[in-house]
Amino acid sequence: MQDFAASFFLAISLIAGLDNDLLEIIGLSLRVSVSAVVFSTLLGLPLGAAIAVMRFRGRRLLDILLNALMGLPPVVVGLVVYMLVSRAGPFGYLNILYTPTAMIIAQVLLIVPIISALTRQVIEDLHQEYDEQFRSFCLPGYKVIPALIWDARYSLLTVVLAGFGRAIAEVGAVIIVGGNIHHLTRMMTTSIALETSKGNLALALALGMILILLSLTINSLVYGLRASARHMSYA
Repeated sequence: MQDFAASFFLAISLIAGLDNDLLEIIGLSLRVSVSAVVFSTLLGLPLGAAIAVMRFRGRRLLDILLNALMGLPPVVVGLVVYMLVSRAGPFGYLNILYTPTAMIIAQVLLIVPIISALTRQVIEDLHQEYDEQFRSFCLPGYKVIPALIWDARYSLLTVVLAGFGRAIAEVGAVIIVGGNIHHLTRMMTTSIALETSKGNLALALALGMILILLSLTINSLVYGLRASARHMSYA
């Protein structure tokens, strides 16, 4: 019990003292996750909105596929990306295996289905409300989609934050394609797993506290954005 208490206080000291290794790991984690969320948002928002608004062949199948991919095991995504970017893979010439770029790609593949599926639900509900008005103006789908995305911006921000929460907590895919290399691809989640196995509980606890703090911050932002959206809708 004394060892756990000592590890806990050492973890607090690492955070308070802004330990260099701790800051490096946190910085890489945020850089990879934020980059993945940005790319996923640019892909997922239009895709989800298009499925909600437009009618095209294969639309229902694409919707089912995106919903199914929301539960895709991260280790499977990591394995697929590994096979694609390894030296024997079709994109091996890029030499991005065991780099942050490979980890971003893996996270994008995990997050895009989540953002697309949630966006589809948000936009579809809003589209039903304004459908008759859009029809009266004879607006094509490519003009309707930006209008709906803007109108649902607060709800869609919660979707993006949900994607970030998924990215920052990811471990399976990034450890396969990143290799958990010190000073290069070591992220918070992979470091927690490694340091715990090594018995270095202080660093693992410090990173765990940061992850919990990020989770609480994200959930607080989601709650605040939803409250703001409800307030504006009643105003």
